[in-house]
Amino acid sequence: MKVAKFGGSSLADANQFRKVGNIIKDDQKRKFVVVSAPGKRHDQDYKMTDLLIDFAEAFIEKDKYKSYYITILDRFTKIVQELELAETILTEIEDHIQGIMQSDLPDEQMINSFKAVGEDCSAKILSAYLQSLGIKATYMNPKDAGIILENDPTGAHLVQNSYQSIYKLRDHDGVIVIPGFFGYTKEGELTTFSRGGSDITGAIIAAGVQAELYENFTDVDSVFSVNPSIVKNPKEIDVLTYREMRELSYAGFSVFHDEALIPAFQEKIPVCVKNTNNPSADGTMIIAERAPDTTNNNCVVGIASNSGFKSIYVSKFLMNREIGFGRKLFEILEDENISFEHAPSGIDDMSIIVRNSQLPKEKEQFIIDRIYNELHVDTVSINRDLALIMIVGEGMKEAIGTTQTAANALGDAKVNIEMINQGSSEVSMMFGIKSNGVHRAIKSLYRAFFE
Repeated sequence: MKVAKFGGSSLADANQFRKVGNIIKDDQKRKFVVVSAPGKRHDQDYKMTDLLIDFAEAFIEKDKYKSYYITILDRFTKIVQELELAETILTEIEDHIQGIMQSDLPDEQMINSFKAVGEDCSAKILSAYLQSLGIKATYMNPKDAGIILENDPTGAHLVQNSYQSIYKLRDHDGVIVIPGFFGYTKEGELTTFSRGGSDITGAIIAAGVQAELYENFTDVDSVFSVNPSIVKNPKEIDVLTYREMRELSYAGFSVFHDEALIPAFQEKIPVCVKNTNNPSADGTMIIAERAPDTTNNNCVVGIASNSGFKSIYVSKFLMNREIGFGRKLFEILEDENISFEHAPSGIDDMSIIVRNSQLPKEKEQFIIDRIYNELHVDTVSINRDLALIMIVGEGMKEAIGTTQTAANALGDAKVNIEMINQGSSEVSMMFGIKSNGVHRAIKSLYRAFFE
């Protein structure tokens, strides 16, 4: 059995729905289908989820929401009519939206309900279209599929015993089409994953039914070794490990959110990234383990970058001898609900890298004052406008000269290294640089490692 997840670009219009229908029809093992909301049809278009969020906020504020409502219904109407499906689907969609509008849900729950409309409608339309092709297909609500979630401060997570219910879906006859992105709490409240949550739903279903393969269909033939908007025609990656994919996703690869595949990874379900517009392409396989390519001591598979970081620099003479200093420093961040990304350190100083969203500018001085007053340090400063570059590849510890190659490439690009950190897993190496040098740095690193 295979689980196939189709992203927003795969369901942007009726023609894309037809491609999806053919893909499912071509392989009878594709028994479970997870769908996103319709994505952009062209560069100037809007994603359905963005429209729904704008609609929800305007409706709650009673501020000219009808234009959003008309645009949303018109988009679904075009898809349904061009696929020559029954008009009853449109009535069902309109009734669904009207039901949310007439409810007395609290604002947050109402926004979640509106956000989930895109995926829910995609699933209903695709199910009906598959039936029109002669495929035995069933729309299934996430609650009926067993996707029961619990909320905590870090977001929605699957209740562990839900996998027992999901496993029973294997006994279902025909294709099951499930909307991604949302589930339900034990109390029956609809709740959503973070953006990109349809990938999480797909991974949950793949893990739950113990699929032989989780296919994630998008709009590229494979995962590239570097962002193709920075480097033209970059090398394609044939095989990645789970750890490599997670590191690359964290550092800005747009194929997946860095947490999206964890349920599949935990059950060691292989994942294949494929192109809806070119389904015959092999795609990129993501697996648990592979032998690293140490040809010419180059084990690097990908280079990724992400902007929007700042660092808190703390210096204190004999910091290394002060027992509990690190704990006290991180307790201050914990008290202020700030999570950190990296913390490279020396004997007398430490840099803590955080996302800009975690430490807004208006909060910086308060954090600085707390560190001065409570830890009696010599220096505290904020280094803004940072970007992180991750060089990723299994087997880095066996390869000689990786750091030297990277440092030389950054020097050739006239990019100053603000900080460097290599994780204990030795799958990745992080360089912190100023954001304005990212493109120069990536191009130079690509030449060094791949050309």
